[in-house]
Parts: sequence; C-alpha cells; structure tokens
Amino acid sequence: MPRLRRSPLLLAIAASLSLTLSACGGDTPADAPQPQQQAAAEAPAKAQLGSFGFDASGMDRSVAAGDNFFDFANGSWVKNTEIPADRSRFGSFNVIAEKTQADTRAILEGAANNAQATGEDKLIGDYYAAYMDEAGIEQRGLAPVQPQLQAIEALADKAALARALGADVRADVDLLNATNFYTDRLLGLWVSVDLLQPERTAPYLVQGGLGMPDRDFYLGDGRMAALRKQYQDYVGQVLKLAGVADPAAKAQRIVALETRIAQAHVSQEETNDVAKGANPWTREDFSAKAPGMDWAAFLEASGLGQQQDFIVWQPKAVAGLSRLVATEPLEDWKDYLTFHALDRAAPYLPKTFADARFAFHGTALSGTPQQSDRWKRAVDDANHAVGEAIGKRYVEKHFDAKTKERADAMAKNIIAAFSKRIDGLEWMSPQTKASAKAKVAGLTVGMGYPETWRDYSGLEVKRDDPLGNAQRAEQFEYQRNLSKLGKAPDHGEWAMLPQTINAMNVPLENRLVFPAAILQPPFFDGAADDAVNYGAIGAVIGHEISHGFDNAGALFDDTGRLHNWWTPQDLQKFNAAGDALAAQFSSYEPFPGVHVNGRLSLGENIADVAGLGTAYDAYQLSLQGKPGQTLEGFTPDQRFFLGFAQAWRSKSREQALRNSLLTDVHAPGQFRALTVRNIDAWYPAFDVKEGQKLYLAPDKRVKVW
Repeated sequence: MPRLRRSPLLLAIAASLSLTLSACGGDTPADAPQPQQQAAAEAPAKAQLGSFGFDASGMDRSVAAGDNFFDFANGSWVKNTEIPADRSRFGSFNVIAEKTQADTRAILEGAANNAQATGEDKLIGDYYAAYMDEAGIEQRGLAPVQPQLQAIEALADKAALARALGADVRADVDLLNATNFYTDRLLGLWVSVDLLQPERTAPYLVQGGLGMPDRDFYLGDGRMAALRKQYQDYVGQVLKLAGVADPAAKAQRIVALETRIAQAHVSQEETNDVAKGANPWTREDFSAKAPGMDWAAFLEASGLGQQQDFIVWQPKAVAGLSRLVATEPLEDWKDYLTFHALDRAAPYLPKTFADARFAFHGTALSGTPQQSDRWKRAVDDANHAVGEAIGKRYVEKHFDAKTKERADAMAKNIIAAFSKRIDGLEWMSPQTKASAKAKVAGLTVGMGYPETWRDYSGLEVKRDDPLGNAQRAEQFEYQRNLSKLGKAPDHGEWAMLPQTINAMNVPLENRLVFPAAILQPPFFDGAADDAVNYGAIGAVIGHEISHGFDNAGALFDDTGRLHNWWTPQDLQKFNAAGDALAAQFSSYEPFPGVHVNGRLSLGENIADVAGLGTAYDAYQLSLQGKPGQTLEGFTPDQRFFLGFAQAWRSKSREQALRNSLLTDVHAPGQFRALTVRNIDAWYPAFDVKEGQKLYLAPDKRVKVW
C-alpha cells in the first residue's frame, strides 16, 4: 500500500533489525520449516544458463573487454531483450523476481481456493482473494475510504491537524523495495536498535510528506518542471474522481504545499550520512528545536505519548515541517491529506483510480507503459502485508537444504578471505587491523529464512475488504513495532522476506542476511561452475560483508555500536581511497552532461570493489592450489568475472534511469559491472592493455580493502 524506498544503510539502522542468527554453517532451527529434502535437494544435472552457468550467447564479442566490459559480457542480451511493458527496467534481478512471483502466486491461489483453509493459510488466502475481487471493488466504489475522508474534513484546528498527522504515522517498512527512504506521510517512523546504545530499541523519526520520490522533483527545472505539471494534473484528476469541489485549484495548492515541504527536506547525501543522522532528542526537545507542531497532540495520537527518547534523523527537516504545520492554512493541509488518502487507497478502489495512479506513478515518472497484471499487484501487496506467513510456505516449497548448505559454506569461505585481506593491507596500522579483525570474527550470517517467524494472530483479514485489510495490516505492523519500545532488542526477526531478491548488511548487529529467493540463477546455481557462482553470488556475499566496512559501515564496531575504531592516519587513507572511487564513478556519463553521483553511491561502490576482490580471493582458496579447468574456451578467471558481469545484466527506460541517478544509492548495473577495472586479476584474464578505455594504471586502481 505505501510507497517506500530506503537505502541499505538506513535499512540497516532503522528497519526493526534485532536478529542474531547462527554463524555460517549453523544447524537449521528446530522450529523453522524444513527446506526440501531428498530428490528435491539434488542439484539439477545441467546448469540453467549455458553449459556451466553463464549465458555466452548474450555476449557481444565485437566489443573489447577492456573498452566496455558490460557490453562485452551482455551486449547481445541488451540488444535483443525488450523490457516487459509492465516494467521500468529489466535484468537479472527481474528474471528471478518473475519466477519467484509466479511461485508465490501459486501459494496464494492455493490458499484462496481452499475452502477448508484455517489459520495463516486462510489469512493469506483471504487477503489475496480480497485484492483480486475486482467486481466487488467496483461495486463498493468510494465507500471504503469515505470514513477517512470524513474524518479529515472534520478537522477544526491545528491541534486536530497535529493529531491527524500523528495518527497517520506508520512503521513504513516495504520489504520488497529497499533502495532510498521515501514516505508520503509527513513523518516516517522506524523502531530499531539504538545506534548510540545498542542494548536497547529506539524510535527514529525521518522526513517525509512528498508524493514524488525526492525533493529534486519539486525544485529542479527542465524535465522536473514537466513532471510537476503532470503531477498537479494527476492530483486534480484524483480529487475530481472523488467528487471533491474545485479540484484544479486545490491541486495547485497541494503541489505548492509539497514544494514547501521539499524545500524543508535535506538532500539524499545528507540523509545517508550516519554522523549527521545520529541526533538524540528528548520529548521536550521537539517544542524547543522544532516549534510549530502541537507535539503533545502528535505524539499522543501516534502512540508515542509516553516515549521520552527519540533519534531524529534529519533535524533541520523536522523543524521545517513543524513550522509549515503552523504557518500553512488548515484548509490546504486538509486538501493535502484528502489527496494522499485517496492516492494510497487507489489500488483498492475502482479501476479509474488505480489506472490514474499508474498513469502518473508508473508511466509519467518511470516510463512504464503498461500496468502489471492484477495478480502480480496482489502478490506484491500480500507480501507487504503478511509476507512472513507467505515466506514460510515459500521456503517449504522452493528452498532446498543442499542450496542452503552450499551457500553457507561459500559465505564461510568468503568471510575467511576477507579476514586474510585485512592481514595483507600494507597501509593499515596493527591497531586498526585488530579492530577490523574483531569485527569480521563477530560477523553472523542468516541464510535463506529467519529462525523464528512473525506471529500474525490478532490481524483481521476480510475477504470483502481489500482497503481495510491493507490498513489493518499497516496498523498491526505499527503496533508490533511500538511494542518493542522500552525493551532490549528482540534478536528474533528479519527485515527481509525469504521471497525477496536482495541481500543486506546490518551494521547495528554485525550481521548479514541472504534471503532464499536470491539463491537462484544467475546468482546461484547448484549445477553451475564454481567460478561463475563465486563471481555472482560470491561477489554479492562479499559485497554485503564489505558493507560493514564501507564509508558508513566502518563507523560501527564489532558490537554494532557507533564508535570510531580507526587511528586518524588510517581513516585518512581510507577516506582518500573513497574519494578516488567516488571520482571514478562520477566520471561515468549515462546521458550527455548527466553523470553518476559517485558520492551518493559511494557505499555501494566500496562494497562492490571490496566484495568482488574478496570473492575472487575466496574462489582461489576454494581451488586448494589445484589448477582450474578451461570450459568452452573460457579460463576460470574469465568465468569468474563474466559471472559477475552477468549478475548486473540490466537495461532501463530512460525516465527510470534518470530517476535512479538522483535518488538511488546504487550506480546503474552497466557501471557496477565496470568494478572489474579495480581488480588486478581482471587485466591478464582478458588481456586488457594500456590505451583501452577501462584500463587503469596499477596505482590508479582503487584498493579499499
């Protein structure tokens, strides 16, 4: 229901992360679902891609590897692949997502069509069936959202407005879309480990309130000015569909208000700066540091009336938003709340609302020409609302014990390789090395699924109330998060679903998480060549390990506490390497005059460089001194680097790519694949010579770890 995106760093800090899993190779928990056994656990006889796990037909051998390694590895695939009409981008992640979505659909439809279903099977089946009941949705019309609209219309003063804004706060955690934080509610809330006192949980308040993805969409010119006009038209269209009087004028005032909200926001770069985000506030601080809002009314309505301590991630923005609550007309705020209530409800309202919403959010913003099939939207929505109940069944059906065992062993090997890399760092002092080694030694890994599963008892789901189901699920999740306050971290939950195609590092817990769904081709194939697997999922594992040592993760010690464990000289050298990498990525130019933001994407780029280097070392360790075999003319080193490039195979629509350059902490896939130019072994593997476009002199290759 909500539209939330967040950075892996903020995900790690503020997404209810308090699970400590067994280390690599640990036993399967007794209460967890057992992965498939026996025949299902046997690796397939043949790799799913090519003969050894790599799609050689997707290469473009007319391009020299040393000029453009992404095109060399993927050029024919890019030329011959059409982005599906319901996608803004398509690549390796999407290939897995399509399969996983279909697998999840079968689980949900099986539950929905089982008249004898009880417990969680009935819960997930009824949720899915309600979303799929288009005829019932059309018949009910606007009735499901009317109580909310009437409550907004009844707001009589700014104290009532503060209560409404407080009641609107949710624990906005979208387990499917972990990129940059974004919520259209005025303030977002996370409850997570306190980064200043890791032995307790804390509520984090963050900026929000925009209907478009970022402040730059409101403040920029050129393309952004055109998008603002389209957004204003969409706002007016939604109000008109709902029968609101004078929709065009109100739309103009709503967008003007959101523009002032955008002016109060801080930048993406500042949002991703941990040092600037660690701002402890007491309850009394809100009125003193952010006057304007009736904070007592806001906090009481949000369920935080008794909470005394907070972490405010963007204090300047919170102060600016509070000031706007006091200075902007009440009627403008009521119109703003009315629109956002309708916009959030649109997927559960008659088709005219859902289509209008997609026309802006899908087509205008991202260039996606066609809305996804209803069943795909239903799967995504159910995952957001009751995802772990679905995930438990996904693991039982689609995650085998042999995959988990092999991935655990690979992770253990890569962690060992990272530790050896620390030993070999010539520029790092013994003091800093000791702290880094302690952090590696304390690292834990969650592979596939959580040890314990979320309890959904108490959540009411009705087969004829899709909007109510989504709202009750959000409220249920919000209350579940509030219940953690005042307690020690739970150490019993994940912040990603097993059916999520992603992975994460949790600096606050010195922990890695690899959901079951990412352990599929092209990232991992039990029948594939080890070199390809190490280049693909191995580099992902190395990437997540390295996040604990990137420009943000390196600020946390082995206990997860925000603590500077560096000597000043070592930190200076580390930052210099980061500056060089930021400059390298900022030189990439997807469009004339438009560059990758190397500073915004620095953490991800550090993790890619260190992760790829670590995975390569781990692959060499796995050979145990034995020479690798050449397969179909490809040496082991070539297969390793090609596996890496294939994992980042992707293409995007222009609008989506331009948006990601502004808001995404990841560089586009075609540039992430160029990470290879910083790895010494890549040069002899493909005979890359001075004068080729990607060639870097040895002293210019960035060595972060």
